[in-house]
Amino acid sequence: MDKQTTPATRLAEPEAVLDFAEALRDYAPAIERDVSRLRLTPGDREAIGSLFRGLHNIKGDAALCRVDLAVAMVHPMEALLDRVRRNELPFTAAIAELILLLLDRLEVTITRLACGQDLADLQLGHLTQGLESLVCAKGNELGGRTSAIIEAVTGFHPVGGASLAAVGERATDNAGQGAQASDDLRFFRVLAHQFEARSPRFKGRTARIVRLALDTNQQAGTVIDPQQLEAAVYMHDVGMMFVEQAIWLKSGEMSAADRQALRSHPMYAAELLSRMAGWSPAAQMVAQHHEMPDGKGYPHGLSAAAICPGARLLAIVDAFEAVMSRHDDRRRNRSVLRAIAEINACDKQFAPEWIAQFNQVIHRTLAST
Repeated sequence: MDKQTTPATRLAEPEAVLDFAEALRDYAPAIERDVSRLRLTPGDREAIGSLFRGLHNIKGDAALCRVDLAVAMVHPMEALLDRVRRNELPFTAAIAELILLLLDRLEVTITRLACGQDLADLQLGHLTQGLESLVCAKGNELGGRTSAIIEAVTGFHPVGGASLAAVGERATDNAGQGAQASDDLRFFRVLAHQFEARSPRFKGRTARIVRLALDTNQQAGTVIDPQQLEAAVYMHDVGMMFVEQAIWLKSGEMSAADRQALRSHPMYAAELLSRMAGWSPAAQMVAQHHEMPDGKGYPHGLSAAAICPGARLLAIVDAFEAVMSRHDDRRRNRSVLRAIAEINACDKQFAPEWIAQFNQVIHRTLAST
């Protein structure tokens, strides 16, 4: 898989792509449930059959809608599951992770096709070629080959046997360790918890982001003052409480006015921090944590050189948590892979010097679970 080539596809009609996207949304929950069942009982023949039929239906609908790219992605996984169904191969944790990654790449691919967006960073050639190489693989080759595929697609080398969903749980368990926080930090933490209380989906997010931010900073040699970084994590979204709740919990399309209101939130907390003695570095991190190296971030459209290191790091861990919690109930099992894949692919959105350090922290966390 040294050379990536994206599978060829006929140009599907936009309406057909949307039809396939709707079908994919219908099939996804059942596939995820089957994978969850098989993680617990790999020999469950009913779940294996159901999973095979789900993938077969996705491929069939993709063919009907003339979305050849989806057909090419699903076909080798269907063939691999057929071998499992015929007892030629066992259903393994590696296969489970790969199915969830495939499902995720399908959803992202179809979303981008519908919007006319580029697919280059999704590593679809690596994914499809890798899946094709598994079809005739022997049982003792599956683990290594599957890990190689996941690494090629996501940029992250998975740890054998570890549950990827454990990353968030591990971060929560470790949160709160360390020296006694200052009075200011306790105050900032209280504000963060007040924001968390606004929605059940935010529960525990502050502790997870703090732990990941501090661990990544330490991995890089503690280039950012840990207290300033901790304060920035606590305060980075507190400004959302000054924005109408209906806007930041909105699931549909935002209006231009909604987007403008949402983009104002970093400055509220940054201004509060800047008025408190000793917290100017944290204020700068909060103000800049939605800026992007290519200058397309907000609120000021800063370029890479103008964004402070703490804000660059905070952007990565905040995005990771956002993807982890986006499907907290239905799709937790594949949230880590999705988060890692997005972060490693987005060289324009995230600072590359922090991505490698962040990957090391995730890898170490998985290895210790």
